[in-house]
Amino acid sequence: MLFAHDTAVALQAAVSLANSALPPDSLTTATQLQAFFEEFEYSGTRHGTAAELDAVREIRPRILELLTADRDGAVAIVNDMLADAGAVPQLVRHDGWDWHVHAVAQDAPLSTRILVETAMAMIDVIRADEMSRLDRCADEGCTGVVLDLSRNRSRRFCSTACGNRSAQAAHRARQR
Repeated sequence: MLFAHDTAVALQAAVSLANSALPPDSLTTATQLQAFFEEFEYSGTRHGTAAELDAVREIRPRILELLTADRDGAVAIVNDMLADAGAVPQLVRHDGWDWHVHAVAQDAPLSTRILVETAMAMIDVIRADEMSRLDRCADEGCTGVVLDLSRNRSRRFCSTACGNRSAQAAHRARQR
């Protein structure tokens, strides 16, 4: 295992959130936010309001900036995110998860918790010098982010759809 489970889940959530802004936007309703919240097992307060949805949508560019930064740039972004949130790391255990680190209160706004959990996960990525695990999608028409947690570093596409589209284009080019 390359990263601890909580780190891997936080990175997957961050990539999913960043890619949700790609057309068509896949985070436009409170129901979609609830599904995101549940899929990535966020703990703590959840209001389900339009304001909460807007706040989470507003952090997507910052998450994208972090995920696509070089190592030194990522350090600056992580430090800013943690400082802005007044992060105080502490060990917690909840909902079937063993001890792991949270750095903001469970009643902090969801958008703040997402930013801080992403920043905390990126600390592991930066310290392990594994920034190459994050890249842009290899599909020419896509700007999505790819998180490659595979052993052989073979993941190139942000989604199956992008991989299929690229394979079809290559096939058509060979047939010509």
